Amino acid sequence: MDSQVQNALRNLHAPDRAVQTEAFFSLLAVTDQPVDWAYQVWDELLALLRHKDNHLRSIAAQLLCNLAKSDPQQRMITDLTTLLEIIRDERFVTARHSMQALWKVGITGQQQRQVLIAGLIRRFHECSAEKNCTLIRYDILQSLKQIYDVVQEEAIKHQALMLIASETDLKYQKKYASLWPVKRSRATKDL
Repeated sequence: MDSQVQNALRNLHAPDRAVQTEAFFSLLAVTDQPVDWAYQVWDELLALLRHKDNHLRSIAAQLLCNLAKSDPQQRMITDLTTLLEIIRDERFVTARHSMQALWKVGITGQQQRQVLIAGLIRRFHECSAEKNCTLIRYDILQSLKQIYDVVQEEAIKHQALMLIASETDLKYQKKYASLWPVKRSRATKDL
């Protein structure tokens, strides 16, 4: 791990939000490609998922999602349960930023994808009585779409369409369906 990465990791804990944010974006850029130092920071990032500062929790979740591609030991399979807890964070913005990065885990391998999708489906159903339910559901369907766009597994599309169909409010059903446009055949269009 080079000194710039070490400095950015230290700066995640800086009291100055601008320094912290700059370090975060620097680490996101570096981890956009596989890195060989993922396990040197893995446990620290897992621990930060429970930090009292919601900003650090969000940063940790997003960095772990980026590091999923740098996980030859497939630690994410067992650690994904911990990572999925953050999508229920008491601070909605933290949960949402974390949710929006989770798709990156789903494209790294079949086992990771199965655990992640099961967690997302469970969350879709659990959130029905929550204040931000429609945003949570939208983000879940967006994550599924992003995974599908990369891996092209029809089962993912089928699961997403089933979730959309389960929405009883037609306004939101239509909004969710906009993420998953159904291609109609030429014969259907002519009718």
